[in-house]
Amino acid sequence: MSSKFTRTVLGGLAASLLLSASFVGTAMAADVTLSFLVDNTDASTVKVAQALVDAFVAKNPTIAIEIETRPGGGDGDNIIKTRLATGEMTDVFLYNAGSLFQAINPAQNLSPLTAEPFEANVIDTFKKTVSVGSDVYGVPFATAMGGGIMYNKKIYADLGLSVPKTWDEFMANNEKIKAAGKVAVIQSFADTWTSQLFVLGDFYNVLAAEPDFPAKYTGNQAKYATDKAAIKGFERQEAVFKAGYLNPDFAAAKFDDAIRMLATGEGAHYPMLSFAAGNVVTNYPENQKDVGFFAIPGDDAAKNGLTAWMPSSLYIPKSSEHQAEAKEFLAFVASTAGCDAQTAAVGATGPYLIKDCTLPADVPSVVADLLPYFQKDGGTAPALEFLSPIKGPALEQITVEVGSGIRSAADGAALYDEDVKKQAQQLGLAGW
Repeated sequence: MSSKFTRTVLGGLAASLLLSASFVGTAMAADVTLSFLVDNTDASTVKVAQALVDAFVAKNPTIAIEIETRPGGGDGDNIIKTRLATGEMTDVFLYNAGSLFQAINPAQNLSPLTAEPFEANVIDTFKKTVSVGSDVYGVPFATAMGGGIMYNKKIYADLGLSVPKTWDEFMANNEKIKAAGKVAVIQSFADTWTSQLFVLGDFYNVLAAEPDFPAKYTGNQAKYATDKAAIKGFERQEAVFKAGYLNPDFAAAKFDDAIRMLATGEGAHYPMLSFAAGNVVTNYPENQKDVGFFAIPGDDAAKNGLTAWMPSSLYIPKSSEHQAEAKEFLAFVASTAGCDAQTAAVGATGPYLIKDCTLPADVPSVVADLLPYFQKDGGTAPALEFLSPIKGPALEQITVEVGSGIRSAADGAALYDEDVKKQAQQLGLAGW
């Protein structure tokens, strides 16, 4: 969420770019110290990682764990690949599930966990996203997420607005918000990974229109630039820019700036993954009830639903010299005690994918708005990266350009199709 959807590969970046901050779970008589690499998103990653480490070390005093952090986005992606390639990866590391997991050559680089008893605790839907053939390689870190629009409920109440079920309703709300002197749509393009939600979060609507799109897309039979349903995500991002709905500093604003603007009522909408509820709770607890969530609306209110993301995963590289101890840590993460430690650290940010884990009754407003989609039959659909191994690494740069008016939606979609082609060929997929 890193840093939670796509990572752009930037060649030639040395592993020394790792901006490493260390947080150590210490123990009186630690016999082994594990190294643990996570992205540097403070509230939604580092705080959760530290809580897991502290709870695990308290129960396992012979094992200490040192947390290292890495950048998000393309720099962090390249660090992961470089360290795996050079055999210098930490004993445990956090990375994406789904298509980006497939791109790190799991069979060559990672230790399979298929036969480990703790994998029985992991929900099958998640295991499919961290598997190659019959081998499973990861356990979920944090909760499942929705990709949609976080919104300020006070602004909605003050202006008498209702949660939109169609794109036309959403744009009408934006116009009223702009007329009231508020920022209608917050963007934070200085953190390029945050630019992708209008495209990626629209996939529920694509799938509702074309249920066979993932298969056709994987087989090079459907393209974003030529598919009427798929291109709409690019067109919608272009539309909010052209309408003048963005914050004036959208090019320089970062993720933390966007969370501040949303929580404090400077802006009304922020396209984002629901994991960001943790950032609101941690940094603006007095405002957390003011922030809600809804799915990106499509064309038909009767087919309104949510694009869902699997959480990132913890992996053990084959290069680790502490395989047994690393597996002990993953076993803890894949337990109800691990879920409870995460909830205690940042609250509940969505449904856990560990069996028997429960959520407290008093969840953040974003999570309360999110859960009904998961509870409704057909209310969610997986993001494309969990239904297809193809995900082009340059999407975050392309969506910054489309969202900034530098490139048209049509040109952006066509450029992304070329980006995808390169990756499909690297994966050796048929038809490319």
